Amino acid sequence: MGNRLKGKVAVVTGGAAGIGQAIVKRFAEEGAHIAIADIGSMEATVTAVEALGRRCMAIKCDTSRPQEVTAFATKVTGELGGCDILVNNVGIYPLTPFDELKFEDWKRIFEINVDSQFLMSKAFVPGMKQRGWGRIISLTSTVFWLKIEAYTHYISTKAANIGFTRALATELGPFGITVNAIAPSLVRTATSEASPLASMFDALPETLQAIKRTQVPDDLTGAALFLASDDAAFMTGQTLVVDGGMVRH
Repeated sequence: MGNRLKGKVAVVTGGAAGIGQAIVKRFAEEGAHIAIADIGSMEATVTAVEALGRRCMAIKCDTSRPQEVTAFATKVTGELGGCDILVNNVGIYPLTPFDELKFEDWKRIFEINVDSQFLMSKAFVPGMKQRGWGRIISLTSTVFWLKIEAYTHYISTKAANIGFTRALATELGPFGITVNAIAPSLVRTATSEASPLASMFDALPETLQAIKRTQVPDDLTGAALFLASDDAAFMTGQTLVVDGGMVRH
């Protein structure tokens, strides 16, 4: 445990499980108080954070819905004083061939993977500007650089995440706010283990990665902590690839 985030408030979307949960725990270990926006069960994560002596708010929130995001931000600001570090982690990744992709499915994945990042940033940026300090960290994916079939909709959202990160960094830099993204590869979580992607856990590391093992959520927490801390104060608009050496650029 350390104090690199002592006194900061971190908001993590999708923080109840998987990558989000791992980031929540790491941030709490480093002194941050936590607010989680999720639609899943959050009790275990809250218990883990509070055991570290940190405050933890867990609020049911569909981050793709403007009214729910506004209500969430109001509660966080009222009880924790605002948000210093925003982690836009929530996302879905269904495999669907383009010929089978419906416009409704296309719109829904953009709502969850892209609109949620806009809405959450929109809700908390004003407070960051007032304090003259802020960190926005968004999750994208290495699929942006790879040839993966049945992922046209998903890859398009991940490209949008990178573009949003770069553009927002330009606007917020003068206010002491950095905006960066993290691009993992296929991460072993309960969700990915239950999906068709599970068949790729062994093949991807062996054929594409320099580090020959499957990525797990804890592999991303160091990068997230770095971007959230003052160590990355002069780094913005960047996409940090954390994928075991799959993509090299």
